[in-house]
Amino acid sequence: MNTNLSRRTFFGLAAAATAAAAVPILTEPQLALAQRRRIARDYAPGAVRIDANENPLGPCSGACAVMSSLLPEGGRYDFELTQKLVDAFAGIEGLKSEYVLPYAGSSEPLHYSVLAFTSKDRSYVTADPGYEAGMYAAKVSGANIVKVPLAKDYSHDVKAMIAADPNAGVFYICNPNNPTGTITSRTDIEWALANKPKGSILLVDEAYIHFSDATPSIDLVKADKDLIVLRTFSKIYGMAGLRCGFAIGRPDLLAKIQTYGMNSMPILAVAAATSSLQVPELVPERRKINTDIRNDTFSWLTANNYKFIPSQTNCFMVDTGRPGKDVIAAMAAKNVFIGRVWPVWPTYVRITVGTRSEMEKFQQAWKEVMSAPASASEPTRRASPTLARLGARDLPPGMQREEFLS
Repeated sequence: MNTNLSRRTFFGLAAAATAAAAVPILTEPQLALAQRRRIARDYAPGAVRIDANENPLGPCSGACAVMSSLLPEGGRYDFELTQKLVDAFAGIEGLKSEYVLPYAGSSEPLHYSVLAFTSKDRSYVTADPGYEAGMYAAKVSGANIVKVPLAKDYSHDVKAMIAADPNAGVFYICNPNNPTGTITSRTDIEWALANKPKGSILLVDEAYIHFSDATPSIDLVKADKDLIVLRTFSKIYGMAGLRCGFAIGRPDLLAKIQTYGMNSMPILAVAAATSSLQVPELVPERRKINTDIRNDTFSWLTANNYKFIPSQTNCFMVDTGRPGKDVIAAMAAKNVFIGRVWPVWPTYVRITVGTRSEMEKFQQAWKEVMSAPASASEPTRRASPTLARLGARDLPPGMQREEFLS
């Protein structure tokens, strides 16, 4: 480690650390929690939990075994174990190890990338609807937040995004997109790279890439392009609660986000991730399981004339034809917890693909709710805490009360 820091560099790092400390690292589970606490305090026994894009399969058997064997070493930091994970991933992807930074999930590098490359003069451009977390970091950096509607095929409208602000700092592309599960083509991503403003980056979030046929963007990192790619073990690898992921980019780009925070990795997550990478059949097997259940659900929705957006991931959007928040509450009253609403599409709700049994229970509850008059779903909200009783302890860290209730 280079300890020859100038006084100016030291204060620059201190300022970056202060900014990082001020930004709430809001993630998918916290956003899901915020919604659930509007309608219920806790999951009831036997609840169908298809609201947070979790993988119900959990870690693979090899990952579970290696974590169990490593528990006695839980008192150690074991930085070497983390380096082995980085080297293993870099080797699989044909990268140099210095192009990979490990994090406890991909949420931290998402937020830190926004802090590093946006400011009051450099905006944050994102799809609408799209994953919301980066907008919280943009608020901290003082950046203007520009939401661009999805294209007609529900991909990112990259031409509109690039045209949205000539002074943008970050163009966030979640590919496949959360919440729609739709893909943005490699051609569009290359076009965005070629036409973006100088000094800006593409932040390509590939959290759901393994569920789909989307073309990864890591080779563009190898070509030293202006992008940072995010990967996580939370989704297809079933490690959402363990927290492990990567930021992948040119070393000079990674250096800019690294100043906002780096910490030792949880060794159980590192061991589970390393073990998972060594099972080549894991991703295709899990992709098939998810695809089969998702497609069966789509067939059922089609047969029953429910409108939905075809997806290639473990989540999809369904049009309720009424206020989506009322449907969410009515489903929760039947012990089926579904995903949230995006303001731009107030009648759509997001559904996570669960197990086959869970999706069967979803179908039964959905038909009952959608067969009832629209007004019948609203009274179920009375089971939740009253707005007057909601206090700071009811909120995810960093979330304001008005955001929680929106």
